[in-house]
Amino acid sequence: MAHTATHPQEVELAIGGMTCASCAARIEKKLNRMDGVEATVNYATEKAKVTFSDEVSVQDLIGTVEATGYSAAPPKPKQESAPGTGGGTADGASAGEEEADDPELKTLRERLITAVVLAVPVIAMAMIPALQFQYWQWLSLTLAAPVVVYAGWPFHRAAWKNARHGAATMDTLISVGTIAAFLWSLYALFWGHAGMPGMTHPFELTIQRSDGSSNIYLEAAAGVTAFILAGRYFEARSKRKAGAALRALMELGAKEVTVLRDGEEVRVPTAELKVGDRFLVRPGEKIATDGIVVEGSSAVDASMLTGESVPVEVAPGDGVTGATLNAGGRLVVEATRIGSDTQLARMAKLVEDAQTGKAAAQRLADRISGVFVPIVILLAIGTLVTWLALGEGWTAAFTAAVAVLIIACPCALGLATPTALMVGTGRGAQLGILIKGPEVLETTRKVDTVVLDKTGTVTTGKMTLLAVHTADSTDENEVLKLAGALENASEHPIAQAVATGAIQKIGTLPALEDFANVPGLGVQGIVEGHAVLVGREKLLAEWEIRLPEELKRAKDAAEASGRTAIAVAWDGEARAVLEVADAVKETSAEAITKLRALGLTPILLTGDNEAVAKAVAAEVGIAEVIAEVMPEDKVDVVKRLQAEGRSVAMVGDGVNDAAALAQADLGLAMGTGTDAAIEASDLTLVRGDLRAAADAIRLARRTLGTIRSNLFWAFAYNVAALPLAALGLLSPMIAGAAMAFSSVFVVGNSLRLRSFKAAA
Repeated sequence: MAHTATHPQEVELAIGGMTCASCAARIEKKLNRMDGVEATVNYATEKAKVTFSDEVSVQDLIGTVEATGYSAAPPKPKQESAPGTGGGTADGASAGEEEADDPELKTLRERLITAVVLAVPVIAMAMIPALQFQYWQWLSLTLAAPVVVYAGWPFHRAAWKNARHGAATMDTLISVGTIAAFLWSLYALFWGHAGMPGMTHPFELTIQRSDGSSNIYLEAAAGVTAFILAGRYFEARSKRKAGAALRALMELGAKEVTVLRDGEEVRVPTAELKVGDRFLVRPGEKIATDGIVVEGSSAVDASMLTGESVPVEVAPGDGVTGATLNAGGRLVVEATRIGSDTQLARMAKLVEDAQTGKAAAQRLADRISGVFVPIVILLAIGTLVTWLALGEGWTAAFTAAVAVLIIACPCALGLATPTALMVGTGRGAQLGILIKGPEVLETTRKVDTVVLDKTGTVTTGKMTLLAVHTADSTDENEVLKLAGALENASEHPIAQAVATGAIQKIGTLPALEDFANVPGLGVQGIVEGHAVLVGREKLLAEWEIRLPEELKRAKDAAEASGRTAIAVAWDGEARAVLEVADAVKETSAEAITKLRALGLTPILLTGDNEAVAKAVAAEVGIAEVIAEVMPEDKVDVVKRLQAEGRSVAMVGDGVNDAAALAQADLGLAMGTGTDAAIEASDLTLVRGDLRAAADAIRLARRTLGTIRSNLFWAFAYNVAALPLAALGLLSPMIAGAAMAFSSVFVVGNSLRLRSFKAAA
């Protein structure tokens, strides 16, 4: 095919009707067969990201998906629902309501409740002879029929859809097995001997040939349906959270803004802002959208967007970013970017791209089912044909074929992942670790590199007073008392760090007079009769006060190690230098040691400056540092490491980490961080303690190991018993019992995860 100078277009389609990872693979295969089309289908997010040439239309893509047996819909325009950074309010609210009232999830829940309520007495009557009263079999039929027909309808519909396209999945096996068991039970009740009054089911573990006309298998049909539905329901509920990262990201924006119009202050929704509008930002308020400062000066806390721990001083002419916090004075800002052009919206797009582009982790059962299901169906048909060919009659032949289907029916498979996940995640929650789903677990086994955000992850994320250097004959407590009293009147985060440190050391601070803020330089005032200055060296220079040599050396050393140095003077003389920085968490060094013990190579990644980053890395024992990176660069760094063949885990807590967390093979968010980071991650560490990252990876690996052993035993029972069933030596009743025992084994194996302990 000749290459033409066409401009590739991109579209994201919402895909409906997928029931397992093999469905996503089938749609992807069909789309990629089209000329000029490259597609990635993500089962977890139920989306297809498609790049296509001018010769192909979106309608053609939708037609191909529908021809494959699934539904597809073009994306809804986002700008209309969220034109400004604050537009996420309505969008987020409606999305939350939609999640609560999702009709598909609601129907699935109703089917599950129906199945459990009706299947439990059916199973109990079949397995406990004491409960088998005179007409118990007819009550079983009455209870089992709605389970098989109504509750099991999603499996039958999916099996029919797959059959029309020449495919078979676990749905096929569940549908064929339950329908066969149900139809055979109907035959035995109406045309065999099972409907006779007083019929009982002896629960015998013997292997013998049987014509089956006296046995019913309603408990197998109802039980399998209930078990598998439970797994599907919990899976569907977790998938509904796929878009939560984006909603959390958009929720960060200011919801309302004070706009200046004709000299009047007017409060309007942020969505109504236009480029060129001037708006007011008071101390403590979020900046509504990206813009340029036209009046006022302040310190802006941009840590959740940039990772920079020190607030940025802004003055007229400086740019500011929407969703950052005005920590100091009053600002008037002119809007330069709104809606989808803002940095916040672009970061939301980064998260979305990373989530959609992440390959769906196909679960082990789905992978094996591609081969297992067709073989079982062929084996059941082969059993039926062989028995008929040997002249054994329809009853014996059909009994053997049903036994094959029932023993192969994936009851234990349906429990293998959910039970281990339930116990593993429950134990994790007790230890402050939240695991988001089964897809996460496979990744933990392969991860070999861990990228750590600095601010709020390795460090506390809060400015802290770390050291006080005093001139000769100056008392440290006197410095803290005077400087603390002055800084306590300021809203600046660095000033608050000094005030907090002073209060912790000396207690109550004295009263303050004539306080004044000197924009960009520091503060001044009178405390206990002393004229006190606290701020940059330049502030002291304006009063013709110079730092003595020892304080000058202390200031230079602090700044060389990436800390903020604050000069203190009173009564015309420089008295001290205070060191303020984002303090390293006490447990971080120990956590790095534990991560190394798991075979992981730690890398420190931060938006902060290199001196700060290297000082922190040296303190906790990290050799590799990547500093001064913007959010887009964080994603690129993760991609570069992945391109080198590494499997990357990312640990972060800020909005600036959200896209990188989504891009990484394994995302771990500190629970003390932002909602956007938490929602974009695979594992959440509730405690905000980095040691939990090592525990999380260990627990996830242990849970994966349990799931693998569960799947092995679930298949081992089936595979070992299939030949016996095919030879007619295993009645469907015994097949049902073996299946039930495999389920008990799987649950017991999963419960062992409750003994998992965090490393001391």
